[in-house]
Amino acid sequence: MDTRPIGVFDSGLGGLTAVRVLRRILPEEDLVYFGDTARVPYGGRSRETLLKYARQDLRFLRSFDLKAVLIACGTVSTTSLDVLQEENELPIVGVVEPTCRRCLAVTKNRRVGMIATLASVRSGAYEAALRRLDPGVEVFCQPCPLFVPLVENGRFRPGDAVIETVAREYLTPLLERGIDALILGCTHYPLLEEVISSVCGSGVALVSAGEESAFELKRLLTAQGLRAPADRRGGAEFCVSDRAEDFEDVASLFLQEDVHHMARRIDIDQY
Repeated sequence: MDTRPIGVFDSGLGGLTAVRVLRRILPEEDLVYFGDTARVPYGGRSRETLLKYARQDLRFLRSFDLKAVLIACGTVSTTSLDVLQEENELPIVGVVEPTCRRCLAVTKNRRVGMIATLASVRSGAYEAALRRLDPGVEVFCQPCPLFVPLVENGRFRPGDAVIETVAREYLTPLLERGIDALILGCTHYPLLEEVISSVCGSGVALVSAGEESAFELKRLLTAQGLRAPADRRGGAEFCVSDRAEDFEDVASLFLQEDVHHMARRIDIDQY
């Protein structure tokens, strides 16, 4: 039994998709979440800058006595995960591998779409993982650079003409390729699930990177004997690098609970 907390980080609020799942499937665990809201979005940054940011994010989280870390950021997972795992002795889970395994389990025609930030698409990580697991799969990738800033500004609800127009523009080329499964390769994107579903229709299965990585972390903790006692109730601490109030407004909406006055701002440049 291990009651140390789990660290989770993302460039902004997208990682809350993983937090929401973790709190459902591991209610006994304590979580420390860091959202780098001062530097969001990560998707257009260089690999060198992303690694610098990821190292700082992880150094901050490691100021807590963590037992594991979930990188709830598709961009960092695709560009920096291997380096972070080499540099740190504690278990670190990214979003790519578990998401690809789930996608291959649900596709029927082996024509798969993947949407993500520009940095994630450029990395080729999702394509490489999918083809390693199934050499015959066809993969069609689409960068969606406007999705993260729109989500961060609360523009993710059905009926919003801006997000619906952008979603159709991004998704139509993938649908024309005949995909029957779509990887939401950025943890912000499940906030757009209703909008994306309405564009894609019922014939396309959506696979969430945040959700699948949360289940992967649960399997890892179980296998390594790091689970907290099942009879306890875990808590959550939220930290951000910009205004806590702005984060709390959207976080409360998404987590469907009041997290106002629960987040604190930290100076990430100190790490």
